[in-house]
Amino acid sequence: MSTARAVRAAVLEAPGRLVLTDLPRPRIGDDDGILRVEACGLCGTDHEQFTGELFGGAPLIPGHETVGVVEELGPAAARRFGVRVGDRVAVEVFQSCRRCPPCVAGAVRHCVAHGLADAYGFTPRHRTPGLWGGYATHLYLAPDACLLPVPDGLDPVTATLFNPLGAGLRWAVRVPALAAGAVVAVLGPGVRGLAALVAARRAGAGFVMVTGRGRRDAPRLALAARLGADLCVDVAEVDPVAALAEGTGRLADVVVDVTAKAPAALGQAVALARPGGTVVLAGTRGGDATPGFAPDLVVYKELHMIGALGVDPADYREALELLAHGGTGYETIPHTTVTLEGAAGLLIEMSGEGAGDGEPPIHGVIVP
Repeated sequence: MSTARAVRAAVLEAPGRLVLTDLPRPRIGDDDGILRVEACGLCGTDHEQFTGELFGGAPLIPGHETVGVVEELGPAAARRFGVRVGDRVAVEVFQSCRRCPPCVAGAVRHCVAHGLADAYGFTPRHRTPGLWGGYATHLYLAPDACLLPVPDGLDPVTATLFNPLGAGLRWAVRVPALAAGAVVAVLGPGVRGLAALVAARRAGAGFVMVTGRGRRDAPRLALAARLGADLCVDVAEVDPVAALAEGTGRLADVVVDVTAKAPAALGQAVALARPGGTVVLAGTRGGDATPGFAPDLVVYKELHMIGALGVDPADYREALELLAHGGTGYETIPHTTVTLEGAAGLLIEMSGEGAGDGEPPIHGVIVP
């Protein structure tokens, strides 16, 4: 099946330069498909691409939290994906060969044949057929794409939360093997930090503290309190270690660091963890500076430090079901939506670097 219709996309041609471009719609064969994009959530990584911190040098279409409707699909692809034309699906970031040991085990982010270089939202536009990101009216469904059916009744904008909520389920619960009654500290009140809070609460955590920094994070900490945080701390004003010790009488069993470009958070994470506790590092520092980090404390406390990259399919599926059925409160997180024309402005606004004095949106979504 083929068509001459053009696809509209926001192409990141260079740092800070997001250009609306008409691209040819690819021919679809037996083994691939086309998704009509309904919504694409914005992530902190998107802003790092936009500013150049993660820009690989080749033009690309950003966007890796994509939800849409299958518009074209080859017969072999339909069998592999388990979906039909007209189905609403979420697209996982990583592709999967479905055969290597990591893929068989469900850890598609470590697929031997694929990786971040050809993940959705990161693949250069010059790689045929070019439509590799969610900032577009349509997305190419490669033979090794991974699709997740969206439950009936779940609107596409809310469904884009499948990605951060899946991260919260994996990073705060499954990776640290969270036990009921545990004391948890979540560093960073963005959408993934809020997801970690909700996931920990749902898993039976006994006490959850969420930290942020400064005026920008104030509304996010207020939302964390509404979502069930026992303690919210602005680390610019209050020592989080002292606040947690005062609130619980002890330190954290599990610390989940989802901060972005916050070099001092690593030191805080280690200080917050109890002896024998677990620190999950899911946020990136943006450099090798780690002020306040005392490596000896890792030894003295016999800490378990675990890096967490991405999300497994099972967590995404659970996230979609939770969003569809409600009850956690996470599905009520406010969204700010724009069209492709507003993508650059929203990225700047969400980073807190806009010209206005308003509060940055908590969750941004592009609706092509």
